Formats: sequence, C-alpha cells, structure tokens
Amino acid sequence: MPVSFLTPQQRATYGRYAGPPTADELTRYYHLNDDDLTQVMSCRGEHNRLGFALQLTTVRYLGTFLKDPVAVPPSVVETLARQLGLEVNRDALQPYQSSKQRWEHVAKIREHYGYSDLTEPRVGFRLTRWLYGLCWTGTERPSKLFERATAWLLAHKILLPGCSTLEGFVVRLRSRVETRLWRLLGRGITAEQRKRLEQLLIVPEGSRGSWLDELRSGPTRVSGPALRAAIERLKSVRELGITLPAAARIPQSRIAALARFASRAKVTLITRMPPTRRLATLAAFVHGLEATAQDDALEVLELLLHELFDEAEKADQRARLRTLKDLDGAAAMLADVGRVVLDPALPDNGIRRRIFETIPQPLLQCAVQNVDALIRPPEDVFYKELDARYAAVRRYLPAVLKHVRFEANPAGKPVVAAYDWLRDSLQGPKPAKGAPQEVITTAWQRHVFRKDRTLDLHAYTFCVLDQLLTALRRRDAFAKPSWRYADPRANLLGESEWEAMRPIVCRTLGLSAQPQPVLDALRAELD
Repeated sequence: MPVSFLTPQQRATYGRYAGPPTADELTRYYHLNDDDLTQVMSCRGEHNRLGFALQLTTVRYLGTFLKDPVAVPPSVVETLARQLGLEVNRDALQPYQSSKQRWEHVAKIREHYGYSDLTEPRVGFRLTRWLYGLCWTGTERPSKLFERATAWLLAHKILLPGCSTLEGFVVRLRSRVETRLWRLLGRGITAEQRKRLEQLLIVPEGSRGSWLDELRSGPTRVSGPALRAAIERLKSVRELGITLPAAARIPQSRIAALARFASRAKVTLITRMPPTRRLATLAAFVHGLEATAQDDALEVLELLLHELFDEAEKADQRARLRTLKDLDGAAAMLADVGRVVLDPALPDNGIRRRIFETIPQPLLQCAVQNVDALIRPPEDVFYKELDARYAAVRRYLPAVLKHVRFEANPAGKPVVAAYDWLRDSLQGPKPAKGAPQEVITTAWQRHVFRKDRTLDLHAYTFCVLDQLLTALRRRDAFAKPSWRYADPRANLLGESEWEAMRPIVCRTLGLSAQPQPVLDALRAELD
C-alpha cells in the first residue's frame, strides 16, 4: 500500500481552518463556559485574554495549536470578543503572535484541560486497539480511516500529530491487519489444495483464458444447457475442497472484499502477488465462489421455471381460444335443454321425451362430453401443456436435484421434503414409495392422483416445482452457502441474545424496552 494516500485538499485542510465555522460549530466549540472565563480572566491584558481564548477554542475545534494563533476566521474573533466584552481589533493581537505568553498559554491549556500527545504509550495503545478493530471488521479506505482516526483524537483530547505521521500510522496498521488476514486464510490450506489453487492461474494450451477466468464467468442465458453449465461450475468449485478454519473468526466482510477483488483483477496481477497474499486471495475467492455459483444456478432455475409455467399458461390460453367455437355450440345445446326443463307447461313425466325430441340423445351426449373436456376448474394448472414439456425439464432436473440442496422454515418443509423425495425417485429405476402429500394443493390433486389413486410422477414433479418456485420467492426455502437465497433468519438475534441487546437497541431508537407504554401511546394517538 502506498504511504501517501491523502489528496492535496485533505493535506491542506488537516489541522487548519478550511473556511469559517458554521453557526452550529460556533455555538458548540466557541462558547466559553464559567471555567473557561475563569482561565481567560486570569490573563493580563486584553490581547492576552483574547489570544488565550483563541488558542483554547481553536484546539477544541481543530485538535491542534496553530503556528500563528491569530490566523483564524473573522467570525471566530467576533464571537469570542463579544463574549469577553472586548472590541474587535485584529491589530491589537499582533503583539500576541511573538510574545512568550502564547507558549505559556499552550502549556496551561494542555495541563488544565487534559490534552495529551499521541506519542504517549497509553494513548498510542488505545488508538491502535480502536483502529485495529475498525480495520479488522470493516473494509474502509485508508482516507476514511484517516478521518475516523482524526475524529477519535479530537474526541479524546489528543493533539493531532503531523499529517505524514498519522498517515504512516494508518498504513502500518492496515498492513498488520492484512498480513494477519492472509496468514489466517492460508492456515488450513493443504499442499494438495495449494496446488489446485495455483493451477487456477495457469492458461491451458490452446485456451485463451485460465481456469480462474472460466470460474468467474457465470451464466448469461436462461436455458436448460445454461443451467447444466451453472451446475457443473458449482460442482467444480466444490471439488476444490477449500474450507476456511472456523476458529479463525474472520469477518465475512473481509473475505467478501478479497473475493470481489479476485473476481475482477487480471490473472497476471494475482500471479505477481506475494505467495501468502496470492494464496489468501484465491482461497477467499473460492470460498465465496461456491455461494455465488449456487446463486447463479438458482437464479437461472427460478427464471427457467417462471418461463416454463408462463409459456404453458399462454399455450393453454391459445388452445382454449381455439375451442371456444365448440364450447359455444355445446353450451347453446345445453341451454335449449335447460329451457325445456324450465317450461312450466310440460308435465314432469314428459320432460325427458320432449328433450330427446328437440335434441337427439347422441348429440346431447356429445355436447356434454365437449363441455367436460373444455371447461376449466377454478385455479387450473394447465397440466396438459406442462406435461408436453416434461422431456425438456427432465434434461436438467436430475443435475439440479443431485447438486442443489435446500433447507426450509416450517412453512417450506413440505416442499423440501417433496424435493428430496424426487431426488431419490428420479435417480432410481422406479419411484420410491411414500411420496409426501402435504405439498399437493387442491388444484394439483386431480392431476397428481389418477382414478385408481396411484401417483402420476410427471404431475407430481410439476407440482413440486410449482411449489418450490413459490417457496423461493417467499424465502420459505433457502440454500447454503448463498448470498441471495440464504436463510433470512440467519442474522436475527436469538431469544437470549435479543434480551441482552434489547435495552441498547431500544435506547438507540428512542423507544421503551417495555412494549406496553409504546402500545398505549399508539392507542391514544389512534383514538
């Protein structure tokens, strides 16, 4: 990492006035309380009093004493002069610049108000520990860490060191954190795994890219072959067998940052890295790539299933439009029958004879058959059109069932149980017994169960895929590892953890830790 990372503007404004303070800043930093006024009034001469006040408020605002103590914005002088009851006269402050009193005032302010230097061991240790925690748990840029460190020094009354001194301090601390991160990431890597990771950077003969480039390339189309390629990519990542040591407790944000860098960097750049950093970068990339590859496969599967059911529904609507003429004829014939039945002039014992006189029995039977074939029950699942596409689904479904496993919350457990049953049934010579039936909705029952109550495997497969698509959208079913399809409850606090954190969270949000007062206030507001 370069030692110099600050912009010219940051260097120019460090420990100096970048402009006049705002009204809020004047109120916060330049108000003299009773103790301040006591210290100011102990000085002899108006120029010494105003100079002491300028140095005191400047160190509060900037965190350092200026080389020229009177080189402050006019609004600062006016604010302090008004509080001290003095006339604003900057020329009267000129003797203060070269007087010995200004240095005595600096020592007095440091002693009375408790300002210290970064060079003190206790101060340096506290800042190192605090900044080390920020570096270890976050991925902020060096310039942002510099600003955070400056704010910490101001808050703890530590005089700002030189710009280059603090800049080098941040660089050295980040280097320590990164060295520790690389060492921990490479701790559990065996020699065989190291060899596999190094092979990711090699470009095979006759190929235009390395294996790393191929693994970084996700699916770009929504199709059965693209889904099978995504599954093969997931399988290749898992075969590398890279697992990070659980005892290391490495923050996921740091691993994700390294993985993002490896996913964008050129192979030549990774190759030129030091061995420790290169190994850690590749290990983090492969560790995060399993979740990314699984997400890519699930996203293609979700889009493919959505397209499958959408096209089947549209095909069913087109087929239904083609049969409307036959349905209209059969409905008209049955309407004639209804009018005969509703005629009050006909005796009950003559209705049947009159119907057959009006409409021959064979035609009436044909009309009833047409109506039975053409009408659609509520929430129809257009299974006929889906079954025509079973061969296409069968090409990619076994690979999905074999390599993608799901977990679920209580609402999604029937879907996952049926999904696992499909895996065993489609891989064997014949379907397994005891198919889970909780997943079968009312709309699917007439298709899944034949007249003899046996199971139609095709219909059951589409029923499970339909419910799986719904469960994925509702996040009732989730995969591990994953970024987009992960368990939404994973980061929620448990009961004991929440009880411990609830007072802090409620205090931060300005709420009561007890719900009843909040509910009473809302009830009163509603009334």
